[in-house]
Amino acid sequence: MEWGSESAAVRRHRVGGERRDGPAAAPPPEREAGAQEPLVDGCGGGGGGRTRKRSLGGSSGASPDAGTGLSEARAALGLALYLLALRTLVQLSLQQLVLRGAAGHHGEFDALQARDYLEHITSIGPRTTGSPENEILTVHYLLEQIKLIEVQSNRLHKISVDVQRPTGSFSIDFLGGFTSYYDNITNVVVKLEPRDGAQHAVLANCHFDSVANSPGASDDAVSCSVMLEVLRVLSTSSEALHHAVIFLFNGAEENVLQASHGFITQHPWASLIRAFINLEAAGVGGKELVFQTGPENPWLVQAYVSAAKHPFASVVAQEVFQSGIIPSDTDFRIYRDFGNIPGIDLAFIENGYIYHTKYDTADRILTDSIQRAGDNILAVLKHLATSDMLAAASKYRHGNMVFFDVLGLFVIAYPSRIGSIINYMVVMGVILYLGKKLLQPKHKTGNYKKDFLCGLGITLISWFTSLVTVLIIAVFISLIGQSLSWYNHFYVSVCLYGTATVAKIIFIHTLAKRFYYMNVSDQYLGEVFFDISLFVHCCFLVTLTYQGLCSAFISAVWVAFPLLTKLCVHKDFKQHGAQGKFIAFYLLGMFIPYLYALYLIWAVFEMFTPILGRSGSEIPPDVVLASILAGCTMILSSYFINFIYLAKSTKKTMLTLTLVCAITFLLVCSGTFFPYSSNPANPKPKRVFLQHMTRTFHDLEGNAVKRDSGIWINGFDYTGMSHITPHIPEINDSIRAHCEENAPLCGFPWYLPVHFLIRKNWYLPAPEVSPRNPAHFRLISKEQTPWDSIKLTFEATACLPILQILDLPASTIMTKPYVLLCSSPQRVNTFSVVSCHK
Repeated sequence: MEWGSESAAVRRHRVGGERRDGPAAAPPPEREAGAQEPLVDGCGGGGGGRTRKRSLGGSSGASPDAGTGLSEARAALGLALYLLALRTLVQLSLQQLVLRGAAGHHGEFDALQARDYLEHITSIGPRTTGSPENEILTVHYLLEQIKLIEVQSNRLHKISVDVQRPTGSFSIDFLGGFTSYYDNITNVVVKLEPRDGAQHAVLANCHFDSVANSPGASDDAVSCSVMLEVLRVLSTSSEALHHAVIFLFNGAEENVLQASHGFITQHPWASLIRAFINLEAAGVGGKELVFQTGPENPWLVQAYVSAAKHPFASVVAQEVFQSGIIPSDTDFRIYRDFGNIPGIDLAFIENGYIYHTKYDTADRILTDSIQRAGDNILAVLKHLATSDMLAAASKYRHGNMVFFDVLGLFVIAYPSRIGSIINYMVVMGVILYLGKKLLQPKHKTGNYKKDFLCGLGITLISWFTSLVTVLIIAVFISLIGQSLSWYNHFYVSVCLYGTATVAKIIFIHTLAKRFYYMNVSDQYLGEVFFDISLFVHCCFLVTLTYQGLCSAFISAVWVAFPLLTKLCVHKDFKQHGAQGKFIAFYLLGMFIPYLYALYLIWAVFEMFTPILGRSGSEIPPDVVLASILAGCTMILSSYFINFIYLAKSTKKTMLTLTLVCAITFLLVCSGTFFPYSSNPANPKPKRVFLQHMTRTFHDLEGNAVKRDSGIWINGFDYTGMSHITPHIPEINDSIRAHCEENAPLCGFPWYLPVHFLIRKNWYLPAPEVSPRNPAHFRLISKEQTPWDSIKLTFEATACLPILQILDLPASTIMTKPYVLLCSSPQRVNTFSVVSCHK
């Protein structure tokens, strides 16, 4: 390529006659003198005493760089407006929940009817497993509505209803691993099938139970309401189904996925199921995201792509969720691990701030959001229930799919093996592009190789120092007690960590421009640093593809489109430099990668920001958010680094960014931004978990050795009780709970074994719990096993908030903590716990 092979030395000797404003224009004498000096082979491109080729002030006269001297103000403003316009498009696509209004016609999903179901379920109040609200009132309402639907159903279909109350236990490695025992929990199961029956079925799953303090509108009453309406529509349809559709309304999901386990391992209909759809929530309303499919079984993705009316799916979300960095799980795991059944996992992800709180009410879920979910679930279930593939699902189980939606308009999906071929073809294009430059003789390319390698080093240094800078700021903010200042004001984090990252990147490259690349053409440097960004993204593409990650398609987009853009605009860039036409076509070529990147970045922050408000006291959320923001900023800035070298100056941009960062930093340090909000329209509450309990410690002989009572307090975020102590002085560090080293889980009733995430907790002395039905504990037997461990069998009567703890000696540990849950009072259960010697 002629434009890539021209040496830097030749560029410096060119007087740019073709770009002069007039024939009389001549280069300044000192520029000629500088241009006649030999090219130095070092990374710096010249000694510190050499005359700098370009004037800082810059002139649009007859210099060789006249075409590349971008106005700093115009360049910065243009890039800012460009990103803002893309962000606006993303926001518009996210607000467009459905492409048409709710129809409510016969055979179509009616969101208003589903909302009526939702309001009735949430009016019951919190529905914890074992409570009358969950086991009696909600179950009665569901059965009542199912009966009404059965009366209206078409004679082509047959509806069967079963109330299952399973008992069982299972081990699960979620959050470090534990064994979960359940007894007499409730499942409401409905089978819709052809009149002559069916041998195969697709399962739709929701859970109607909720956490103790929440009406659970989004998690997961709205999903059960959607399923009721889908059942009504399918049962009244005049179209015959080929396979059965089983609707499972499970009553114990919040107790760590127990009801789904009871169904898939014990219910007779479970053997019919060939695929499932699980409806969940990690937020309140908005769009429901397909964030998990499989395992393998690419035909399921194709079914969603073919049928869903308002698709919103991403293999990126799937690989992030399955990596385990999000401390959550769904019934998907149970059906996959215990039923060996493939499925689709969907969840609402918007506004996770009020997930699992009292604010999760029906009025916060838009009717369009219900309509959207209903349209999708109805269409996908109908497609699966009439699909020939469902009956022979095992034949289509091999392979993975690359899938992603385009602004919610449609989904692109293709097999991962095709994705690997596409990725490596893109890599070959980059190799040909860069190889022709790097492998040409030195007399043709000048110092291109060394400039490229030095530029790569400078880019990596700029990214590394930017990350270190924001981490130092984040750690300092955490140490002074101002963590989560952005929780209620997200753009505070952008103004603090985002601006710091950009400013540091610009600063490092400005230093390189002034002191390392002296007397080198701006146009040449702009080209070199574009190539460096292309090379870095190509390295990411190769790595992700080699690791077998379907998310590699993102890197392919970030390599293919910029490369095509460069090939299209290089002629204009060579002749006229970075003028308006070049910039317009360059930004247009970057439209797709930047738009999709912002689309994904929104999803990342929509999910992760609320999670950081409930991620425990051990993980500094500012460090996590600062790292994510720095990474996103580096990606977004990669193909704009060349503008630093094309611009006449960067002083004003750096000054503005530094000023914004400094002011935000001072405001954060002064405590201006309170992390939480009680605004009724948009609450962002602090999560504090309190348990009034009486603890009784027993020795290995079953004798009570210690007893106390108190209110056990856990702050679910990094700030602990620092915002509460000023209002409730009794809750301070003087009542910090200490760990009972000889007792399991430090002697506290951890509902989940997450004490490693929440080491800071408080124990405020309080009167004993006075339940109506006192709990009783009795050690039945103690047995020394051949493998040097002790087996304890004990009996617990009733299920009450009183913790009975075995005070084991220091030489023993609990192998598996048990979650003991009952749905009926005064039930006697016998458990065996094994303790092993250290």
